[in-house]
Amino acid sequence: MSHRVRTWFAIAAVVASVAACGSGTDGGTTPSPSATASPTGTSATTPTTPTPVPPTTTRPTSPTPTTRPPSTPAAPTPTPTRTSTPPAPTACQLTAEYRGQDLTLVPTTSKVAVLTFDGGASSTGVASILATLAAKRAAATFFLTGDFVRDHPASARSISAAHPVGDHSDTHPDLTTLPSTRVVDEVRDGAAAVRAVTGRAPGPWFRFPYGARDARTIGLVNDECYVAVRWTVDSLGWKGTSGGMTVASVRDRVLAAARPGMIVLMHVGANPDDGTTLDAAALPAIIDGLRARGYRFVTLQQAL
Repeated sequence: MSHRVRTWFAIAAVVASVAACGSGTDGGTTPSPSATASPTGTSATTPTTPTPVPPTTTRPTSPTPTTRPPSTPAAPTPTPTRTSTPPAPTACQLTAEYRGQDLTLVPTTSKVAVLTFDGGASSTGVASILATLAAKRAAATFFLTGDFVRDHPASARSISAAHPVGDHSDTHPDLTTLPSTRVVDEVRDGAAAVRAVTGRAPGPWFRFPYGARDARTIGLVNDECYVAVRWTVDSLGWKGTSGGMTVASVRDRVLAAARPGMIVLMHVGANPDDGTTLDAAALPAIIDGLRARGYRFVTLQQAL
């Protein structure tokens, strides 16, 4: 080969080499996909143009749905129904000086007398007694049983309209022979009967039937808030003429017992054997005789 030909081939190789260098990635030219032979005889892998990845669009994140149902407002707690109950009874204000006692005298030094009448059986003497007390303007206190007010409601109302009334039990038993629950029942039932018939509760005074009492029964009566009231003198008019009494003997018995704070026991009924009402008959002379001795008449309410 001539020197001129070799020079031309050299120039051509240089041109080809320059062209190959200019085809790199820096020039932005995409290489041919065809493979060229390697000088070592191994095939070269045609470089793959990477597929452009589209820019990721940031999407707003949706709130994670809740699987719990929306809360339901709690149902209001029902207000418990209040049961109407009767008010608690007022605490008893019975003073110590009256506890454990069955009074035979009103504690006073004044010349006062308390006329008391028990009603447990008949009402034969009621009209006469009320008329005398009204005419002579004398105060008195009555003790009525439940049986009396049920059997003689008109008389009970007349008495209650003019004078204070105390409790004399319901059926007039000997309370010392009864269990405590029965004693309390007698006290309460007697008071309820008086209130039902007369429209007025009895005053806080209790008289034991037959005068029969002991420490237990007095305590039970006190716990019911009653002052137990006995008597200074029993006129014994209830014995009647069949029992040896007369109007004069009844009067004299009461006047002989006169003392400050005296409590006189009489009855509104008639003797069941002879029908006499000696207490009613002797009452005018008793009032006049005590007044002549300087006594005035008060109720238990006024005295205690």
